[in-house]
Amino acid sequence: MAENKELVPAKYDVNAKWDACLDLTVRRFVYSSLAGAFGGLLFFRSPVTRWASVAFGAGIGIGSAYTDCSRIFDGNPAKSAHPNVDDAPAPPLFLVVPLSLYEYASALVQPFWVRI
Repeated sequence: MAENKELVPAKYDVNAKWDACLDLTVRRFVYSSLAGAFGGLLFFRSPVTRWASVAFGAGIGIGSAYTDCSRIFDGNPAKSAHPNVDDAPAPPLFLVVPLSLYEYASALVQPFWVRI
């Protein structure tokens, strides 16, 4: 007898999303760490700076994998749509009330510790 399996749509399949994210994270971590190691060997002499370039490459890989995994789980598009210019409110013309000439001159004369 054959079992009737309900197929979960790809949008709701959390196991497939986790598998894709783990695979993406491991690959990007390894490849960017290797690129950092190669760059460290090519550009730096000190072991400390070579390890720093490996760590920098690993951070780049993990950061890019995190960004793509958050897109996979949230379902956000790769690029967000920019709002129309007509929809955005106009910025205020003055953020600070202008000083009178007397207030401006007295602020210039006072030492900086008095203004605090």
